Amino acid sequence: MAGVDDLMMHYPLTIQHIFERTRRLFPKKTLATRVPGVGLVRSTYADFAERTRRLAGALKALGVGKGDRVGTFAWNSHRHLEAYFAPPLMGAVLHTVNIRLSAQDITYIVNHAADRVLIVDASCWPTLEPIRKKLETVEHVIVMKDTPGAQIPPGALDYEALLAAATPMGAWPTLEETDAAGMCYTSGTTGHPKAAVYTHRAIFLHSLASSMTDVLAIGERDVILHIVPMFHANAWCVPFAGVMNGAT
Repeated sequence: MAGVDDLMMHYPLTIQHIFERTRRLFPKKTLATRVPGVGLVRSTYADFAERTRRLAGALKALGVGKGDRVGTFAWNSHRHLEAYFAPPLMGAVLHTVNIRLSAQDITYIVNHAADRVLIVDASCWPTLEPIRKKLETVEHVIVMKDTPGAQIPPGALDYEALLAAATPMGAWPTLEETDAAGMCYTSGTTGHPKAAVYTHRAIFLHSLASSMTDVLAIGERDVILHIVPMFHANAWCVPFAGVMNGAT
């Protein structure tokens, strides 16, 4: 018989619970991305869950482990959403790199964060290419492309090919809510950009707050046109709140 010291619903507030809840409750709900030159690309949360597990498996195969930083250098898309979740789900840290910063600042923050992997939109590659050799800690560059047959830069990995060959990650590792889940850099100060690190708990609570009626009121019936860049301030946590609620 449970005693008075046995607490109900006592579990760490991690992004894993956001992901698994939506995978169970909203597998048929729609996600959509309008891709330049391609049109509207539709998928479901079931597709998202499978692809996210494959990305996590691919990152693990590349040697990414708990606490390692995985950078993204990309526009808003369904692939970027997968990259938002896979690293923190496996215990790594998502680092969204602001694609609008100068080459000098991008070089600094990627090196300062010690990103081991960069996931890059093909359209953003021309910005990274001139500084690629200056990125001291980056071991792998994964390129996301929308145009069939488009060339992948020498030495880079094809995102879709990587997912197709990957073994989906099984059980997620046990994490604490105080573990780092994401980070970004502010450029609104003097000197070098400064790092801001988000815990799993912070993202979970921010997502809950965004769901409140008097905040953003994000719910399951909503269709979100996400204009805030996913490389800016963790996109105000809207990607996590949207997934938490099964929004489209």
